[in-house]
Amino acid sequence: MTSSTNTIEVKIERAISDPPDEVFDAWLNPAIPGNPWNAAEKFILDPKVDGLFYWHLRRMSHYGRFTEMQRPFRIQHTWVSTNTLGKESLVMISFQKHGEDTWMTLVHSDLPETDEASGHERGWNYFLDILREQFGDGSRKNYHWEEAHPEGR
Repeated sequence: MTSSTNTIEVKIERAISDPPDEVFDAWLNPAIPGNPWNAAEKFILDPKVDGLFYWHLRRMSHYGRFTEMQRPFRIQHTWVSTNTLGKESLVMISFQKHGEDTWMTLVHSDLPETDEASGHERGWNYFLDILREQFGDGSRKNYHWEEAHPEGR
């Protein structure tokens, strides 16, 4: 296996129909679909600066450390998985008031330039689409990873 020294960045943005404090809290609440913690088969979550997280889904583990927590504006944490080739990458999520809504921006940087790492764009889009739907119609639907990713069955 060859190792890539080039990195890529994934940027995802969504308007969410609620104020920043509610969207911020929802992102960290494992009971609300649309965040990684809700989709996990197993997880540990300690959302504070220097707090650690671990989540396992479909035979793949992800883990990291929260490096910044500014409620309701910003969350930053490291991110490591086999799709990052075991190297630390960085996820920054910002929540900006946008009229009555929140403009949510997720930037995942320092990803290795590989097909596996590029898949993070699809994964983050999946989560943010679900989160937007949770607030958009208030239904708090139940989602299952397998339904959105039938090729993995």
